[in-house]
Amino acid sequence: MSLQEIKNRIARAEQAAGRPEGAVTLIAVSKVQPNDRIKAVLEQGHRVFGENRVQEAAGKWPAFKERFSGVELHLIGPLQTNKARQAMELVDAIHSVDRPKLANSLARLAQELGHCPDLFIQVNTGEEEQKAGIMPAEADGFIAECRALDLPVRGLMCIPPVEEEPALHFALLAKIAARNGLDGLSMGMSGDFETAIALGATHVRVGSAIFGERTTAAG
Repeated sequence: MSLQEIKNRIARAEQAAGRPEGAVTLIAVSKVQPNDRIKAVLEQGHRVFGENRVQEAAGKWPAFKERFSGVELHLIGPLQTNKARQAMELVDAIHSVDRPKLANSLARLAQELGHCPDLFIQVNTGEEEQKAGIMPAEADGFIAECRALDLPVRGLMCIPPVEEEPALHFALLAKIAARNGLDGLSMGMSGDFETAIALGATHVRVGSAIFGERTTAAG
């Protein structure tokens, strides 16, 4: 599959859902992809990318940003508190705000640096023990806590359990966002982004369908 095919599918899904053209931002997930593949996608004009690890992003994106204007970088993987400063200096959005300790660190750094990336709160919609994210029952309180810290909460993010119907999780995330007055919904990946768009996704995260299968194991 190609970048253009994915963009065409997003456009059709927007139309089918009665949403305006361009309502959905495609985040090309470039984690563990070789630089030549990323460069090829940049050369096709795409500018919004997602990385899982701060260290990996720091190793390749400053050079790409110098060469290609208008690059927007999203951190979509878990963020350790000790990497928060580096993340805030490197990325335009963080999709994995998932605990009070991290929110407090980001708030302190935002005051110090005078800026803050757009933030998405990760909700563990499947209540999976091994997965990051705030539990659905605690989401309203945590959103309020982040707002009280003056953090720019743009929306919510989720990664549904692999074996469950993703639509149920997308609908739950949309419901939590709506009652908290949030319009950003980072949900949907290569296998289910059309379903996510039908349920209100504003950001979809697609990797291998754009770049091809990863050449190294994801860590």
